[in-house]
Amino acid sequence: MVDTVSAFQRGLERPLILWLISKGPMHGYEIIKEVKRLTGRRLKPATLYPFLNRLETEGFLVSELIEKNRRELRCYRLTEKGKTFLAKMFDLFKMPIRRVIADLLGEQE
Repeated sequence: MVDTVSAFQRGLERPLILWLISKGPMHGYEIIKEVKRLTGRRLKPATLYPFLNRLETEGFLVSELIEKNRRELRCYRLTEKGKTFLAKMFDLFKMPIRRVIADLLGEQE
């Protein structure tokens, strides 16, 4: 049987990843830590890295290698295309969620 709460949270991981990167360049482990801090769920590297690679291939992200504590880390940041996409995604969520909340509260818009 599918755990509804877990399934819903997994569905929010991708928009959350984009939003996190929109706040500033991040490497994979930072993203994993932030997702855990914000949701309580551990994001698996096998989920994260293919998603980041796909976004980079499609032009939504760019990455660069940086050196930190003698280690090379791949940091990701949004491109203009990625910023535009994120803004459109938020616009899609904004109005319907407002309506749902108003309906749940029994308020009229």
